Amino acid sequence: MSRIGKLPVVIPVGVEIKLEEGNLLTVKGPKGTLQRKLAEDMNIAVEDGQIVVTRPSDLKRHRALHGLTRTLIFNMVEGVTKGYEKVLEINGVGYRAAKQGKKLTLTLGYSHPVEMEDPEGIETVLEGQNKITVKGIDKEKVGQFAAEIRTKRPPEPYKGKGIKYADEYIRRKVGKTGKK
Repeated sequence: MSRIGKLPVVIPVGVEIKLEEGNLLTVKGPKGTLQRKLAEDMNIAVEDGQIVVTRPSDLKRHRALHGLTRTLIFNMVEGVTKGYEKVLEINGVGYRAAKQGKKLTLTLGYSHPVEMEDPEGIETVLEGQNKITVKGIDKEKVGQFAAEIRTKRPPEPYKGKGIKYADEYIRRKVGKTGKK
């Protein structure tokens, strides 16, 4: 039995769950509404303040989907109640970020500034010129947009210049030694 899959998802106060035909789940909470079509194979039941996911058989596909389905539901419930955020840091001389409306402008040592538009349901907040916080209710979209920002200039191992996650550790390498 899946350790994660068998755990019930507790529905907090103020969260409305609507399960429709074909496992179309709509979660409505104080921060917004999320909708997702889950695997039709899984049995999802809403009973006395919690959501229980069970699998129809022990086929490899059903075992794989069991924990995934439960985690997707949990992330939706967590998103509409608390929301998600990822913090990125920009390191490097002259590297900075600026925000104008929904447009994020990154100066990363290229010959041109890199401009990025906030996707639907995602908000970027700047703290100073080198700290970007990506916020939203959909965990997948928040992580994806944060990863897209990071790919514009990933951190390099010699000086540590580039965009990194706040909790990321960059393994440093020693540079060349001088000629003797």
